Amino acid sequence: MSWRVWLPLFLFAGFLGLAAYQLTQPKDDFVESGMIGEALPYFDLPPATEGANGAATTDFRDGTPRLLNIWASWCLPCIAEAPQLERLKEAGVPIVGIAIRDRPEDVARFLAQHGNPYTRIARDDLSEVQLAIGSSGVPETFVIDGRGIIRYQHLGDIRESDVPTLLAELEKAR
Repeated sequence: MSWRVWLPLFLFAGFLGLAAYQLTQPKDDFVESGMIGEALPYFDLPPATEGANGAATTDFRDGTPRLLNIWASWCLPCIAEAPQLERLKEAGVPIVGIAIRDRPEDVARFLAQHGNPYTRIARDDLSEVQLAIGSSGVPETFVIDGRGIIRYQHLGDIRESDVPTLLAELEKAR
């Protein structure tokens, strides 16, 4: 038989070997954000609910570090992180929330059920700000220093074990 008959089998075996090797390598769960160290992009968003204050880039340039929480009322992990956001608020942390693709009545219902830790809460109907700051999903939380520079990005919901890290990152942002 010719070697040409065996070539597809050898190529397939090589592919399987490479795939098996890659599956045995340690997985890196950390996603490096390209926005760390960069200024917040310009935005001026309307309030997410009646009676709330919207949010703008200028709100992050008053010298006070704060958290920027990207979330949505339809997001189940956002419910899970609500107690931790409340804990951060009780620790004196200013938190600005941006609700993604949400309706005002749904945001109001969520806040009534799970608490409102936000000093300001805006809505981003087209996810423009979310994408501009490098957020890929909800929830995500950013530490923003008092000059409006992104210093830290937390992917996913904030768990109890994440609170000390966020507090430390806020302290570093001072």
